[in-house]
Amino acid sequence: MKTFGEKLSASELSEVLDFLVTPHMSLQNEIERPTPICVWGTHGLGKTSIVLDFAKRNGWPLVYVAPAQFEEMGDLHGLPIKVDSSEGSSAHTAYLPPQWVPVSDGPGILVLDDINRADDRILRGLMQLLQNYEMFSWRLPCKWQIICTANPDDGEYSVTTLDDAMLTRMLHVTLKLDIKAWASWAYKNSVDHRGIDFALIYPELLEGTRTTPRTFVQFLSHITKIDDLKAEIHRVTVLARATLDDATTRAFLIYINEGLEHLVSAEEILETNNFDEIRVRIEAAAKGKSGTLRLDRLQAICSRLTMAIETLKYEVPSKLNCENIVKFLLLESIPADLRYSVHREISSMDGDRSRLIQDPLLAKSVLRMI
Repeated sequence: MKTFGEKLSASELSEVLDFLVTPHMSLQNEIERPTPICVWGTHGLGKTSIVLDFAKRNGWPLVYVAPAQFEEMGDLHGLPIKVDSSEGSSAHTAYLPPQWVPVSDGPGILVLDDINRADDRILRGLMQLLQNYEMFSWRLPCKWQIICTANPDDGEYSVTTLDDAMLTRMLHVTLKLDIKAWASWAYKNSVDHRGIDFALIYPELLEGTRTTPRTFVQFLSHITKIDDLKAEIHRVTVLARATLDDATTRAFLIYINEGLEHLVSAEEILETNNFDEIRVRIEAAAKGKSGTLRLDRLQAICSRLTMAIETLKYEVPSKLNCENIVKFLLLESIPADLRYSVHREISSMDGDRSRLIQDPLLAKSVLRMI
């Protein structure tokens, strides 16, 4: 996959944007303009959404432009007008900025989405904008940052190769899929928990040609109204094949038929008054049909558990929450390295969440891994 720059997860990309953009927004002036940033990555990873969230988090306006939709050069540089000069000098031609050009002083973000899907003529015209934040007779207002997105130039996408003159006008990073970061986002945005568990068990399936994080969320939005997926397996199949590739569809149908959408939830673990019932369900999920340990299922349960604990609901855990998490982590079916990983993650959380793991037996078990 031909991309440029360091490969970053969604959270790492957000940190880089904070570092590169935020401190300089109040310092920009007409003379010193910031270097545009280009975020590379395959389709459906959420490149544009991350930039949108970044702008929204800072309270900045965002203007979205898709250069591939420009049909004429006038869509890029604006329309020419005749300007009468004063004091008898000859008239001259100026260009009115097109409607997509922001007019507020900023700070703000201008997104040039899928920049390398534009044809070569438009790309050549964009070079002046990337270099000087201006086009002929108009300039972008101060305190605006240009951020571009681009798809890999590897023959699998209909893109125009960016030459070195274009590439050197931008800073480059590449977005990669971080399944845990995606799952955390999905959990916070109330995406169907059955889909989150599936993605945590089979993360490689979200990096297909038709199956991407974007199309998978689309699929989950359609099935979230179906309470019993197995009872309506035909409808689920139709919806899956409408949005996902064949490999993901087959895996999801097996996932349903094996009853894995009923994996124990984080809330059930933390809030149950009958942990023995939860223990039975976890032990059943931990064993595959051949009796081998299904570490992928246990990892999915643990990941969703730590994501739940990070929410405000468990900022001040109850006594029952504390008792149940200790019982869970001390289960024999939880491998020692997974127990250590969950323990370490909870211990690094803020607030009173570390109370969840303050238990002598649990501490002794974890210390054996150090």
